[in-house]
Amino acid sequence: MHSRVTWNWSAVGFLLAALVLMPACMPAPGAGTHAHRSLSPTGLATVSPSPAVTGPVSADLRDPAQVVSRDGLLRTRIVVERKKVELAGRPLWALTYNGQYMPPTLRLKPGDRMEITFDNRLDKQTNLHVHGMHVSPAGNSDNVFLAIKPGKTFQYSYRFPESLEPGTYWYHPHPHAFSAAQTAGGMSGIIVVDGLDEYLPPSLRDITEHIVALKDFQIVGDQIKTQNLKIGAPTTRTVNGQLNPRIRIRPGETQLWRLANIGANIFYKVALPGHRFHVVAQDGYPVNKVYSADSIVIPAGARYDVLVQGGPEGTRELQTLPYNTGKAGNQFPQATLATVASAGEPMTAEPMPTAFGPTDDLATAPLAGRQTITYTENAAGTEFFINGKQFDHNRVDFRVKLNTVEEWTIRNNTDEVHSFHVHTNDFQVMSINGRPRTNYGLQDTVDVPPRGTMVIRSRFLDYPGRTVLHCHILNHEDLGMMSVLQIDK
Repeated sequence: MHSRVTWNWSAVGFLLAALVLMPACMPAPGAGTHAHRSLSPTGLATVSPSPAVTGPVSADLRDPAQVVSRDGLLRTRIVVERKKVELAGRPLWALTYNGQYMPPTLRLKPGDRMEITFDNRLDKQTNLHVHGMHVSPAGNSDNVFLAIKPGKTFQYSYRFPESLEPGTYWYHPHPHAFSAAQTAGGMSGIIVVDGLDEYLPPSLRDITEHIVALKDFQIVGDQIKTQNLKIGAPTTRTVNGQLNPRIRIRPGETQLWRLANIGANIFYKVALPGHRFHVVAQDGYPVNKVYSADSIVIPAGARYDVLVQGGPEGTRELQTLPYNTGKAGNQFPQATLATVASAGEPMTAEPMPTAFGPTDDLATAPLAGRQTITYTENAAGTEFFINGKQFDHNRVDFRVKLNTVEEWTIRNNTDEVHSFHVHTNDFQVMSINGRPRTNYGLQDTVDVPPRGTMVIRSRFLDYPGRTVLHCHILNHEDLGMMSVLQIDK
């Protein structure tokens, strides 16, 4: 749990610089979680990151390059390496997929296969997780227990069901104890499953769509900070790896934005003043009824596909608003994410759809069992627990039966927000703090409020095997807040 991550530098000078910046005895990844803590477990002060980089609108938003499936197969190669990239107007050492801070979007259809040749050129083990996707957790599929050693190449093979829901997913590393460091270093990208347009009215099926991938990084010297990550420290927020890009839209035009928090730890409360977001999918799952919101809180790992209509001619800032995760958590400041420029010949604003995807409601499903998951942490914020235990990949913590529905109660017995995420199957949120939740569709990453309780129901379909559930604040996951879930035939 407390293994240490160090990265190869390309020259001796960078190694010497790193030794100056880092304590001789490094604490575990994620230490110093809370905003008010600045000491490592060794008692040595940790290196503080530089102030967040901000700036005026830079350039038009660039959607990531795409690798698209053809004839039912997406085949690609992912090379994992530490490389210097241009970010926020400066060269920074980052952990990259294919040499890019914002790697290609993988785009496929339900029922497709995906073959990935995965080449690890780091000096630490890693692996690959396709977050939120309903696919086997075993073998060389979405198996987070795999450890791809330095210098090794592994062949991933995924066979997705025809029932795979259309929407936005993402990919990132999931090696035990290194997930936060590697994701914060830059290792994350988007996956899109096509088919969402089938639920849109004909007038909205050929609209402009944008990936809006929210990634942040802390800077120390000429590198992205990966060690001793302090969640409340100054961090530079980017969209698709760009600092304050311009998103162009015509007055009255409707666009589809795929909002995705693909960072390691921090929260976003996204808002576009004077506009509402019309949610058509959440966590890669089409909603059964479109709903609108002035702002959306997006924890690390969550995604929302939204329709946005251009306002009157002019510019407005896409912002993340101030957000407080509790007295033991962090206060995140307001920041500009992008500048939305409404210009050009006005368009007639199309009416927003109401009914959307099919309804999947587990409220009346027969229950095969009930289980309780309790989150706790130590006073220092350096150890995190589920049901009083820290993660052990050799221990099965929860066991369920394939093709059954269970109801789980998640209790957050801490003074900060924790998220809940489970692999392989999505879940329906039934209530939070005793208040019933409207069922818009299933999700895979949801916040549990401080000293709060969330009740969910999940159906375990198609795939037996060993998988995990955890808090998706990756600092917390790496420091123990993860459990093994066994799905039996």
